[in-house]
Amino acid sequence: MKLGFTPEEEAFRAEAVAWLQAELSGPFADLRGITSLTAAPDRRRAWERRLGEARWGCIGWPEAYGGRDATLAEQVIFAEEYARAGAPPRLNHIGVELAGPTILAFGSDEQKARLLPPIARGEQLWCQGYSEPNAGSDLANVRTRAWRDGGDWVIEGQKVWTSLAQFSDWIFVVARTEPGSKGPKGLSFLLVPIDQPGVTVRPIRQITGDAEFNETFFDGARTAAANILGEPGQGWQVAMALLGFERGVSTLAQQMGFRNELDAVIRAAKTNGAARDPLIRQRIAKAEIGLRLMRYGALRMLSGGTGGAVEAAALTYKIQWASWRRSLGELAIDVLGIAGEIGEGADYGFGELSTLFLYSRADTIYGGTNQIQRNIIAERALGLPREPRGDIG
Repeated sequence: MKLGFTPEEEAFRAEAVAWLQAELSGPFADLRGITSLTAAPDRRRAWERRLGEARWGCIGWPEAYGGRDATLAEQVIFAEEYARAGAPPRLNHIGVELAGPTILAFGSDEQKARLLPPIARGEQLWCQGYSEPNAGSDLANVRTRAWRDGGDWVIEGQKVWTSLAQFSDWIFVVARTEPGSKGPKGLSFLLVPIDQPGVTVRPIRQITGDAEFNETFFDGARTAAANILGEPGQGWQVAMALLGFERGVSTLAQQMGFRNELDAVIRAAKTNGAARDPLIRQRIAKAEIGLRLMRYGALRMLSGGTGGAVEAAALTYKIQWASWRRSLGELAIDVLGIAGEIGEGADYGFGELSTLFLYSRADTIYGGTNQIQRNIIAERALGLPREPRGDIG
């Protein structure tokens, strides 16, 4: 198993560290340490453009589209150093980690040339139109529909939990384009510009006080016929491939962000005396072990992959990190005690660790629930029989 990195990879790390330190101690020092997904959107748009200018925005993409042709190991290294430097959450992480790789995999040459460079330059932000009020993890049950009208697709329906839609320029939409079809059949994958009369975005205020999520309504919204990814009716295959990107590479380098959160919990325990409680110490040790296991899992994947491919074992990481982080949130709130239930400051906003607890309740739900993820592992990685689904003809 690969337990370290090559001299070339360490040189790449040094280059990344130097650039991040220079930017986050200089022109973007005000963004360092931000953890909210919606704070300072204008400044973070500028940060996205700066990443693009220096070609750090989409390093795994081909150079022809604004990337660096970075290896999987280099992508993990950069993500680690990005988190270690206290850089802000990516405002365009869905464009970079989900939309872009899917366009690379399924887009035509024209679509790649037109759509990828603006993402790499940090000029166009994307969001995801999957979940619906009656189709969250059950993506095959979407009811948003679309039909051809001349040179356009016309879209009617509603999406929900649309992360960062209020800041996005484009949304990818799974819509039913074959009337009467059921389940995964008859779906298409459409790329839709948001700034148009037929699209309404309504932020959802969350228990954390943040409003990362949105309801997104389509009322006769239009997109050009050329903005379909794959063929009409192949939306399910495209959508599943995209979820593979979400559940694979993009989760592998999260350990450094989790490291920062665990360190914050340990600091709080030392400060308020909770660390003297043997049960708290035991839970901290368990969290430390879990984090190291995630690290070794990522290194194992890096050792086994060839040509940047993610092994089937990577499918287990979503369950692993989501369950671990939910437990970390529970540990954080227990370390804080009653103080964790009281908002800080004049606006009574929750502190970092209280927010961690509240947000981590969703970790085992979004991006595919743990239950759905176990089905995927059983059926795709282990080759077990498919779970009976009565709604699929």
